[in-house]
Amino acid sequence: MTQTKRRGMTLADAAREFWRHPTPWLLVTAFLGAVAARLAVGDWQWSDAVAPVVVLAVFPFVEWMIHVFILHWRPRRIAGVMIDPVLARKHREHHADPRITRLIFIPLQSLAGAFAAALVVAFVFIPRTGLGLTFLVTLFAIGVVYEWSHYLVHTDYKPKTWFYRTMYRNHRLHHFKNEHYWFAVTTPGLADRALGTYPDPQTVPTSPTAKNLYASTG
Repeated sequence: MTQTKRRGMTLADAAREFWRHPTPWLLVTAFLGAVAARLAVGDWQWSDAVAPVVVLAVFPFVEWMIHVFILHWRPRRIAGVMIDPVLARKHREHHADPRITRLIFIPLQSLAGAFAAALVVAFVFIPRTGLGLTFLVTLFAIGVVYEWSHYLVHTDYKPKTWFYRTMYRNHRLHHFKNEHYWFAVTTPGLADRALGTYPDPQTVPTSPTAKNLYASTG
C-alpha cells in the first residue's frame, strides 16, 4: 500500500505522490479529451459562456449534497435489500483512517459511474453537442481540482494561502472534530454557511464517531 511521505512535505512531494494514483490521470485525460472534442466541434454560442458560470455556481451545493447524502449514507435495508453503495463504504474507511492515501481518491468504480452519468447529461439532456462538450470540459476541470484539493488537505503540506488554510482547517475539523459539519471541500464555507453546517468550532462537541461513522455512542 502506497503511503505519502508525511514529514517536511513540499508541494512537489505532494504532487509526485498524487500522480502515482490512477484517478488523477483518468480525470486529466477526460478533461483533455473533452477540450479537444470541444475545439473540433466549434459552433460557439453565448450559452457556452453561461454554462460554466452556472455549473460553478451550482457546484458548491452539489458537492455538499454528495458529501451529506451519498458519502455519509447510512446503510439501510429497503424492501429486504441492504443498500450500501461503494462510495459510502469507502468513505467510512476514509474516516476510519484519513491518512491512508489510496482511500483519499474517488473509487474507480464510482468514477466510471460518474463518467457515464456525465456523458448521458451532456449528450442526452443537453440539446446541442457543443454545449454538452462545454459542460464536460467544466465538469472534468472541477473533478481534477476536487481530487487534488481533497488529496492535498490530507497530506502534511502546510497551507500557504488564506483559501487553502481555510480549506485545510475546515476539512480537518470534519474528520477530527465532528463529522456532522464542514462538508464542503473545494469551496470552504460557502454551502456550509448557507445550509447551516458551518458552526463556530468552539461551540461544537468533539464527536466520538468521527472515525467510526454510525457507531453506537450509547
